[in-house]
Amino acid sequence: MGGGLSRSDVASLALSLGAASLSVYLVLRPTAEPRRAKRSKSEKKADQIRRMNQVERLIMERGKHGTEDFRVHVLAKGGGETVAELSLWHDIPLVADSGAKDGTAELFNFICEIPKCTRKKFEVATKEGATPIKQDTKKGVLREFKKGDIFFNYGCFPRTWENPRVVSPDTGFPGDNDPLDVCEIGLRQIKTGEIRAVKVLGILAMIDDDETDWKVVVIDAADPWADELNDVDDCERLIPGTLDLIREWFRTYKVPDGKPENKFGFDEKFLPASYAHKVIHETHEEWAKLVHAGESESDGLHLPSKDKLDCETVHRDSKIIRNLSNSNLLAAAATAA
Repeated sequence: MGGGLSRSDVASLALSLGAASLSVYLVLRPTAEPRRAKRSKSEKKADQIRRMNQVERLIMERGKHGTEDFRVHVLAKGGGETVAELSLWHDIPLVADSGAKDGTAELFNFICEIPKCTRKKFEVATKEGATPIKQDTKKGVLREFKKGDIFFNYGCFPRTWENPRVVSPDTGFPGDNDPLDVCEIGLRQIKTGEIRAVKVLGILAMIDDDETDWKVVVIDAADPWADELNDVDDCERLIPGTLDLIREWFRTYKVPDGKPENKFGFDEKFLPASYAHKVIHETHEEWAKLVHAGESESDGLHLPSKDKLDCETVHRDSKIIRNLSNSNLLAAAATAA
């Protein structure tokens, strides 16, 4: 027989090929599309916004790691081969395109600056065109946390601003002139420049160098713990000690630089998600006022021209966070009293 096939082998092979051909035919044959029901104008508009927010985002690095020239940019890949650079501060919507369905919490877009388990102090460069992410410097030296690696993903919310000209009634100090800071406590490490939809859990009022520097606590909506965590009380119950560790990190992280410990408002308590929504609303409004005022009020901050701003998603952000904040206002005030 040598290396040839027997009659039984040939028959088996023929049957196998025939079955495979039939399977391919069944998979690839065209099927009639079901008729689509007519959609209302509001449904069409919602789909349009959803598609807009689902544009593929690409992270691009420029310059050499470990130098002052290193930058992380985010690009939006549109239809065909078109690619546009996004401003992380101004172009990314505050409110994510998912959430608030079937009773779920509203989700927000978190921009990661510093991944967990790292120490290089990356931040959105609010005074540069397109506001990329860069490593902060002091007196020409690239900054790192001397305290050590940070244990949570750290970043900010787009389209928010802590106004240095407005004194917070909560702390008695003005804002720190930056977007609202965010601490993401999920299990996975998030890369610098990555944008994730997150659920707001609570907020901490930090006072740093006589400036108000809020810290919003969130969790990645895709994290295994996300369904279980809805507020700071859930954090204390299910992952006890996590919030205390966050507070202690921020209390002492500047001490190795020779600076005093930071202080906190509200008797050092983490406030609930409802109060966090109030602060997000206020800082979003301050951002909107800043952009509307333009260069006359910028003090060197890079602001978008009004004709290039995506007004549709800005209006959506403002409407959603305003409604969310107003619905929680009484509960938040009662909790903080």
